[in-house]
Amino acid sequence: MARAPVFVAFLCLAGIALASGADARKMVGVYVLKKGDFSVKITNWGATIMSIVVPDSKGNLADVVLGMDTLAEVVNDTSYFGPLTGRVAQRMARGRFVLDGKVYHTYLNDGKNAIHGGHRGFSKVIWTVKEYVAGGDSPYITLYYRSFDGEQGFPGDLDVYATYQLSSPYVLSIRTNATALNKATPVNFLQHVYWNLGGQGSGDVLGHTLQLSASRYTPLDEELLPSSGRVDPVAGTNYDFRTPTPIGARIQQVMGGQAVGYDINYVVDGEGMRKVAAVRDGKSGRGLEISANQPAMQLYTGNWLNNTKGKDGMVYNQYGGFCLETQAYPDAVNHPEFPSIIVRPGQVYKHDMVYKFSY
Repeated sequence: MARAPVFVAFLCLAGIALASGADARKMVGVYVLKKGDFSVKITNWGATIMSIVVPDSKGNLADVVLGMDTLAEVVNDTSYFGPLTGRVAQRMARGRFVLDGKVYHTYLNDGKNAIHGGHRGFSKVIWTVKEYVAGGDSPYITLYYRSFDGEQGFPGDLDVYATYQLSSPYVLSIRTNATALNKATPVNFLQHVYWNLGGQGSGDVLGHTLQLSASRYTPLDEELLPSSGRVDPVAGTNYDFRTPTPIGARIQQVMGGQAVGYDINYVVDGEGMRKVAAVRDGKSGRGLEISANQPAMQLYTGNWLNNTKGKDGMVYNQYGGFCLETQAYPDAVNHPEFPSIIVRPGQVYKHDMVYKFSY
């Protein structure tokens, strides 16, 4: 297969003080993976998915992820439309943890807490494009980032790779891995994609039917932290999606922190690579099945979207998209009762995701 190192667009970021101390002039590109009428657009700014175009039951194409039109908008985005977040995704209580007897303080960027790795986490850095094949039977792109010791307060150098690959029929796989080079460190990645299977900007997602392979969840407090450390059954609660249920069926009875809607972590049944969720939009006929190898998954229903500028002149409002973020347990580094997210020197963290579309 021929290599296709061609930018669809690029942006020269000058004057940005890169946390790595590297050259402040680096190219940020937009890369398209295309297989027939299935295409995915990715930028190496934050390993961000900018668009995913798939057909509906009538063959009409639409972009099914929320986001921004231009690289400049992606760089300045505050809604986390599509990036890979880390070194530790989700919230960390008070941005603090203890590892091997030493106290670490990370950058606080969510009130009194840290979220998605700090104000310049992996979603706010330039990744290096290691390989790029735009077309053929299995187009892919591999991105690389070296996170340095002390970045956003985290210990140790970390080598990170993320590969995005298309296969048929209509399958996007994401394979991430991270190797701790010299110090133990917590690691937890997630891909923060907002989905709307009716097409981005087409309205709310309350009519999408959702099924989750999750019989338990971790209750979260008003700061969206699992402060109690409990793992409770979903049976008999408004969090039960074990059978296909419209997202909006019980949403008005749920609080995600201080907003009405879902923003909750589920404990996924089983282990290893397995199906974790299935979603379908009855109007378009599009379906999405998600598989992953992580122990948990966050459901977020776009509760804070409010007149948010999107792509193609669209405006996103509350419940205009939903996120299904496979992950480790949130704030696991401060909860020894949760599965550990510590990666020690020489060990490799792996997070694999598969998104299979149908119509």
